[in-house]
Amino acid sequence: MQVLQAGAHKLILLELEAETVNNVAKQAGFESRLKDTPRSLQLDLTAPGRQAPLLLFDAADPANLGWFSRCQFYIDGRTGGVMQTPMSVANKRDRSGKNQANSVRLRISKELPVSFRLPGKQPITEQVFYALFQNFLIALTKTGVAVCGGSAVQPLAGRTESVAPRM
Repeated sequence: MQVLQAGAHKLILLELEAETVNNVAKQAGFESRLKDTPRSLQLDLTAPGRQAPLLLFDAADPANLGWFSRCQFYIDGRTGGVMQTPMSVANKRDRSGKNQANSVRLRISKELPVSFRLPGKQPITEQVFYALFQNFLIALTKTGVAVCGGSAVQPLAGRTESVAPRM
């Protein structure tokens, strides 16, 4: 981890190792394709052979209340940002434009403001990030991740179709 200064701005630069990120994904049961850029890591994650969709669900649907109550991670549905983390999520689509139920695209930001803190005001380091990343991937397959509002990121589990208002 380094601290960079760009004019009046200070940034934390996470020095994430692509091999370690791939190993964490593999341990969580995902195949990953990684693209390392100077400012971020971009991963295409696929859970091969998984019969059920990844547990990315609509937080606003009352039918998902049980999942929502035990949820650790929340995604801003308008931006794809995983709240209070340096990650953002997007749906992966097949050639016909339909969401792939066992895949997501993940972007990990390497540059963060010096004031960035995880929940509990914990500062971020590479080791803390690897643990956070592993917990996120486990949540996608076992406990669930809530999508809150918006339409940029669409749920993959639970009721995924829109419900018309009652007349």
